[in-house]
Amino acid sequence: MKKHKVIEVRNLSASTFVVRFERKEIDFQTGQFVMVGTKGAVDRREYSIYSGETDNFLEILVRKVEGGKVSAKLKKLKPGDTVDADGPFGFFKFDPTTFQSQKFLFVATGTGISPFHSFVKSYPDLNYQLIHGVRFVEEAYDHADYAKEKVTLCTSGEPKGDFTGRVTDHLRELEIDADTNCFLCGNSEMIYEVFDILGEKGVPTSNIYSEVYF
Repeated sequence: MKKHKVIEVRNLSASTFVVRFERKEIDFQTGQFVMVGTKGAVDRREYSIYSGETDNFLEILVRKVEGGKVSAKLKKLKPGDTVDADGPFGFFKFDPTTFQSQKFLFVATGTGISPFHSFVKSYPDLNYQLIHGVRFVEEAYDHADYAKEKVTLCTSGEPKGDFTGRVTDHLRELEIDADTNCFLCGNSEMIYEVFDILGEKGVPTSNIYSEVYF
């Protein structure tokens, strides 16, 4: 476990924020996660790496959880403070050069958008569509970092997104080519439902990759 100096803490909403800290020698493949906690703390949590593979820093996207032992402490960090980080870990790795088809669909709920932010930062020329499901527009975390025509914000709590309803409602209306490589990240209920929807649209399970967040 290595100690990393905090560079910046950037608030995206009342409860969600990005922590940027020294990368040091952590060499990761986009889609992996690190274990992070405050300096010397026993408790650490898994966070997908939010930054790109070539960035000279590491970023994680954190949502403060009520009663959470780690997120509440991370929220209080200031530049110059220290975090403990270990990794990288995980098998949700992404390298577009290994796919025959260059069509990609990313489906996320909430902070499950984190690995896809890293995907796009690492490979800015990707042919992708991102569907992000949240309750409110304020949860459109860093959507300015994606090509506007490639992102659909689905809002279930207010009619202010690109689509009013859940990501699964939007997916049912879409035409999806069977050779599309589909990556899902978010809550388990969404992932199970999207698996079924994609299967009905002819996408084979071998083209579906998932990471359960909560």
